[in-house]
Amino acid sequence: MKAVVMAAGDGKRMRPLTETRPKVMLPVAGKPMLEHLLIALKKAGVDEAVIVVRHKKEKIIEYFGKKETELGMKLVFAEQGSETGTASAILAAEKEIKDTFVAIAGDIITDSENIAKVIKEHEGTITLGVKKVKNPHEYGIVEITDGRVSLFQEKPQNPKTELANLSIYCMEPSVFEEIRKLKKSERSEYEIVDLFIGAKAVEVEGHWEDVGYPWHLIDANAQFISRMEAKTGDIENSTIDGKVIMEKGARIINSYIEGDVYIGENSVIGPNAHIRGPTVIGKKCHVGGATTIKESVLFDRVNAKHLSYIGDSVIGENVNFGSGTQIANFRFDEKVINVLTERGWVNSSRRKLGAIIGDDVKFGVLSATMPGKLIGPGCWINSGVVVNRNVPAHSNVSVRQELVFRKTE
Repeated sequence: MKAVVMAAGDGKRMRPLTETRPKVMLPVAGKPMLEHLLIALKKAGVDEAVIVVRHKKEKIIEYFGKKETELGMKLVFAEQGSETGTASAILAAEKEIKDTFVAIAGDIITDSENIAKVIKEHEGTITLGVKKVKNPHEYGIVEITDGRVSLFQEKPQNPKTELANLSIYCMEPSVFEEIRKLKKSERSEYEIVDLFIGAKAVEVEGHWEDVGYPWHLIDANAQFISRMEAKTGDIENSTIDGKVIMEKGARIINSYIEGDVYIGENSVIGPNAHIRGPTVIGKKCHVGGATTIKESVLFDRVNAKHLSYIGDSVIGENVNFGSGTQIANFRFDEKVINVLTERGWVNSSRRKLGAIIGDDVKFGVLSATMPGKLIGPGCWINSGVVVNRNVPAHSNVSVRQELVFRKTE
């Protein structure tokens, strides 16, 4: 069994994190989310994957080009052309497909049982996996009659059902001819959903998660580490009130850990750090000096060594927090935090949300960031700045200060 993994998208909704990497390379518990998906595919009986790439394709090819032996899968890369949409992504893999195959979005997290069930119950040209969700207005929704799709709605305001399309499909090679007959959708894309009417739908019950916006990474990482087994390492004079997963070379020194916490290779926690889980800390990070990290995801090489607070945030690679940096995560009125994205305001559904910070950002001493703000990669946030709006990539942000001197009496 082969799989076509759609990994070519720009990941615009995940900016600023995807300005410097493909969406499928965003980390979940120490691995790119695409790696977790390939592991699930392997468990479901897939032994070869055609990974369809485009946006920053070299990062995917470089990383996974060395992973075939470890994953136990043959990996082939196919580039999607200028046309966009899920149907175009699947069509890009046509030369590699001769028999029944799985097509799957590269930016989802799913149990292998879901994939296996769709394969097992496949009939006809297309079979799609569906699942009941709590917020159907955020997904493509299907209505089923006698086991077949009778209606499809894309993120409807008033959904008729709670069954979401999971972007997990089993298909026959004859689908490629059907794709060629498609016309562009209202979004000017070639969409595989236009072939859904009459297709078989298989309802699954295992865990599935669509990582659509940056703050969804917090939930995805939390879910993943909740399932992992504890793994302790070099712990010195510290209190551990929960589960820790420590990778090779990780250290905890004179610190307090509570909840589920993952610590990547060669990262140092302490002295005098407070980590509140669920939190995931990447490789070669250093958190210490009365710094608190709460329910956040830190990518590799993040430093927060002195008197900082980072709550409910996603922090990109190689970010440095100057002494006293504060990331606010709660509104005075206690309302849900909305985030201004490139597509307008988005309700995060979270009452606590800090900042989404891109790679290579430096914070000066005593700087602060208000809830729900996006900071692009390569920025300098100078001393004393309070970030109260989004910051575009490669910005140098400072505050004007007037010093007034008077004679003391």
